[in-house]
Amino acid sequence: MKVEEEILAQIKQYDTIIIHRHQRPDPDAYGSQCGLAEIIRETFPTKTVYQVGKNVKGLSWLDTPQEISDECYRDALVIVTDTANQPRVDDDRYTKGKFLIKIDHHPNDDPYGDICWVDSSASSCSEIITRLVENLDGKLKLNAKAARLLYAGIVGDTGRFMYNATTPATMRAAAKLMEYDFDASQVNRTLDEVTPEVARLSAYVLENIKYTEHNAAYVVLDNETLEQFTLEDAGTAPIVPLVGKISSVICWTVLVQQKDETYRLRIRSKGPVINELAKEYEGGGHPLASGAILRSLDELPTYLAKLDKIAASAEK
Repeated sequence: MKVEEEILAQIKQYDTIIIHRHQRPDPDAYGSQCGLAEIIRETFPTKTVYQVGKNVKGLSWLDTPQEISDECYRDALVIVTDTANQPRVDDDRYTKGKFLIKIDHHPNDDPYGDICWVDSSASSCSEIITRLVENLDGKLKLNAKAARLLYAGIVGDTGRFMYNATTPATMRAAAKLMEYDFDASQVNRTLDEVTPEVARLSAYVLENIKYTEHNAAYVVLDNETLEQFTLEDAGTAPIVPLVGKISSVICWTVLVQQKDETYRLRIRSKGPVINELAKEYEGGGHPLASGAILRSLDELPTYLAKLDKIAASAEK
């Protein structure tokens, strides 16, 4: 039995289905989680389907999570989308259900779940959910709301189809979703919009980028700077691709100080692989887009030396 059929069999078996995604969600986390929830509701109207996790104001235009009691997990099917590692699952009750499914597109360093469907060649988890529907030949039903959510997830994780993970299959999935009755252009515009605060921060970032010898770029955003722009960590996500727009930059890192004084690293690359470096600093992710943690700026010179070595490898 192929994995899509195995997942469908479990969905059919349970009356209560709870869907989780990762902490600090992005459009693909919301899109895959809420899109799958909507697909199940459309296909099986009598089932109770929940989408859980902390609400992120900047993504509430897509959908909103629900608050549920511990009792809901009794005899429930739990599905976790777009989450590579168990510590990143938003709401640690995901283990309280009767059966657990992982659906993801990150490198499978933590293969948890009773069913684990991971395709790291996919552009996004939303693309995988779209494929789930297509491969089951009508046994799961899409509607316009689900299509809009999945489309937003694909567009978000491909950087408007600019990133290397964009394949012909990605474009076919997006085209299929656009056949449904939602405003794709509006989704694109909303994903591209920034707040006035982020616009001001963008100017600051461009003025304060620093470079290593071999064109690895970095910028440090400490708590004092974030307060100046009335932003928190989540509000800095839109400026991460900005650094990569500079033609000379090969790979880059945006360091964002957290409330506990550590620094969250958003690491990106135009070619050389950077996720192995992220693993050295309590992180991981995609080969060209990863996250990690720096315990203090005392570690920064060593980290930058390693990032510079990666950038230098691309020049050979």
